[in-house]
Amino acid sequence: MASSSPARKSQNTVAQKRQYNVLSAHHAREVAGVWLEKNNLAKVIGFGLPEIDDRYHVWRVPLVSLLDQTRVGEIVIDAYTSLVIEKQSTAPEVVVARLLHQQPPAPQKTRRRKTYKLSTLRNTIALGDSEEILSELPAESVDLIFTSPPYFNARPEYDDYISYEEYLLKMRRIIKECHRTLNEGRFFVINVSPILIRRASRNQSSKRIAVPFDIHQIFVSEGYDFIDDIIWVKPEGAGWATGRGRRFAADRTPLQYKPVPVTEYLLVYRKHTDRLIDWNIRSHPKPALVAQSKVPDGYERTNVWYIKPAHDKEHPAVFPEELASKVITYYSFIDDVVLDPFAGIGTVGQAAARLNRRFVLIEKEPRYVEVIRRRAKNWLGKEAQDILCINCPPIDVSDLML
Repeated sequence: MASSSPARKSQNTVAQKRQYNVLSAHHAREVAGVWLEKNNLAKVIGFGLPEIDDRYHVWRVPLVSLLDQTRVGEIVIDAYTSLVIEKQSTAPEVVVARLLHQQPPAPQKTRRRKTYKLSTLRNTIALGDSEEILSELPAESVDLIFTSPPYFNARPEYDDYISYEEYLLKMRRIIKECHRTLNEGRFFVINVSPILIRRASRNQSSKRIAVPFDIHQIFVSEGYDFIDDIIWVKPEGAGWATGRGRRFAADRTPLQYKPVPVTEYLLVYRKHTDRLIDWNIRSHPKPALVAQSKVPDGYERTNVWYIKPAHDKEHPAVFPEELASKVITYYSFIDDVVLDPFAGIGTVGQAAARLNRRFVLIEKEPRYVEVIRRRAKNWLGKEAQDILCINCPPIDVSDLML
């Protein structure tokens, strides 16, 4: 006999687990309905079945003609912000043309600038949340972004996020703001690796999270083109601190094999443009700087780079200056502006200054900003007094002028 007790409520939906703002098909239709009203299409357009695409964190709402039930387009909604993504949604004029069974209008070709403007930003140190600071930077004012974001709760000092989904949402917001500030066709290089969440007790398993692959999806959906993956290889002993592989090394029992991690990724993206990289080179306003920026012999010929890790008593997780120097040398010109939205103690700024590039360093921890301000005097000497300091005091170089 079947139980008369009510059925248990289903598990949380994907939208609930990821903490989207748009949680249901009904809500997606409501958002799409506002879009139809705005474009005077509500009386002639209905909806198909909305679908959630959690790879890109969007809802897709099919648009259907109320006259003959043919599909005439779709509305794409950001599941986190509940905003319609206009660039990915069918344009209103195309919807109208399909309703009337006419040829959609050809997209208007706009004249593109033949050269891009050189940034007017000067060396900058900013204390604060990257998302907020980035929103205040001018559009297309940065020529290269190189950063290593904070680990997701892999160490006690990085325990800032309630959930992994919240961590990815924060990364998305910052990557989106970086896209706005990045010059056309220029590069964003991010140093990232899978992380190990240690087990809370012997009765639980540790968990390894493939952060680079989730980060990749964010970049693609936010308007970047994937260019390269570079593997940073550390000496073998560097990975034993994680504790991985020790149990297998002791008894060699199958199924317990876990390789010791000695690599990290450098994922290379280019801000989407229909222009080739040659355009960035040929149209540079100062060809002499391009010529002076030529990469010398001894450059990395493959995507496997062998570089020793760095250690610094003032920060628990720094990457080596050699790594930053290679990225800056290969992906920027002299006098370009290099941004690090998670600056730490300023390794990117140090490398940029030594390579005659400008830097914009954003860091939310006051103690690390103080380290940057102090060390900047070693990088630039008396010129450190010209650094723009946001939310922190200007740099005093009087001790260098004695």
